Amino acid sequence: MSSIRQIISIGELARRADCKPETVRYYERIGLLRDALRTEGGQRRYGEDAVRRLTFIRHARDFGFSVEAVRELLAMSDQPDMPCQEVDAIARHHLEKVESHLQRLSALRDELQRMITQCAGGKVENCRIIEVISDHQLCISENAHGGSRLAQGVPSVD
Repeated sequence: MSSIRQIISIGELARRADCKPETVRYYERIGLLRDALRTEGGQRRYGEDAVRRLTFIRHARDFGFSVEAVRELLAMSDQPDMPCQEVDAIARHHLEKVESHLQRLSALRDELQRMITQCAGGKVENCRIIEVISDHQLCISENAHGGSRLAQGVPSVD
């Protein structure tokens, strides 16, 4: 590192990448972020390359890429002269997964809307929402997809 201004703390790195220091430590531990230089007192110090790399990691994760896909993308980004066909393949594979999730979410939304519309209010003992949640056979999407789970593989939204 050629300049004092390039040396920043873990807190500053986290702030610039819009994450927490624990996230920085996690990415170091799993090998996505290179180990930091240490001061004599053991404090981590980072340069601008770490800011760029962590920003890349965070943005890739925001796009929903798995840790392993991010690892592969980082390895490829470290080889700027290589053809980008492999990068394209990773992105296409991820897009296919996203489209599949969207289809399942759409079916989930439709089923929730149907349950709510069919609920006449009243008492819980006669609640259509409780009935449908209790019995998969009452789900239209469940039956239309050959008995597959309505939201299989769809992350919880809570």
